[in-house]
Amino acid sequence: MAELDQSSSQEQPTPMPNKVEAQSDKQHKQEDPTKTRTPPAAQQARTGSSPEQPLHTTFQNLTPPIFVVSLAIVFLLLGLLLSPLVSSRSSPSPPIHTVTTTVTSFQTPTLSPKPPANMSSAEQTFIAIKPDGVQRGLIGPIISRFENRGFKLVAIKLVSPSKEHLETHYADLKEKPFFPGLVQYMLSGPICAMVWEGRDAVKTGRTILGATNPLASAPGTIRGDFAIDVGRNVCHGSDSVENAKKEIALWFKEGELVSWKTAQFDWIYEKA
Repeated sequence: MAELDQSSSQEQPTPMPNKVEAQSDKQHKQEDPTKTRTPPAAQQARTGSSPEQPLHTTFQNLTPPIFVVSLAIVFLLLGLLLSPLVSSRSSPSPPIHTVTTTVTSFQTPTLSPKPPANMSSAEQTFIAIKPDGVQRGLIGPIISRFENRGFKLVAIKLVSPSKEHLETHYADLKEKPFFPGLVQYMLSGPICAMVWEGRDAVKTGRTILGATNPLASAPGTIRGDFAIDVGRNVCHGSDSVENAKKEIALWFKEGELVSWKTAQFDWIYEKA
């Protein structure tokens, strides 16, 4: 029996080791036991993505900066590809040619307006400097205002009229409550009576005097510069051509008005 067992053991062949397993065991023996192997997931994170994954999965696995840069590159490429199509569709509008026309306007020279036929350079007005103006020494300044304007003095005198004379002069104000006080005021001192001559002398003369109320008179007028109260408004002036003729006849006798031509006439008036 012992011989049979020995012979049977000698007849069984010894199994050969697998070649692949032998190589694997050999590699395991050669590797450093202290070195750890990197798992497959970490290797994919290092390389970015496996080639078998789809494109949208690849963009999801990217870190935010890389994802933004990738999108920017994609949009840039799309813009470069679509720009020729957009430019070819939008045809440029034809240029607009502007024609400039120069129009030369011929202006008619402006002529100085001619005075009305009835507005004579010999129109006369009555101007009186009241007692307050005489007392304040304003005769000279008032005369200068009219002379500087270009009017001509044809009569002047210093008088002390009677009460009847003044009542006649202010007959249109006889019913006014201030009439008695006005007459007493005009009797308080001498009055400088004058006649001035020139074109539109009545209207312009009142403008030179200013408003009846000195507080309403504009600066530059006689009352605006020299008076404050309406009861002391320095001077009097005719308010119409008809009243001027009446007042001149009341204050001056025939022959007291001097008819003369000033040497400045042609430098003041273009036409008589």
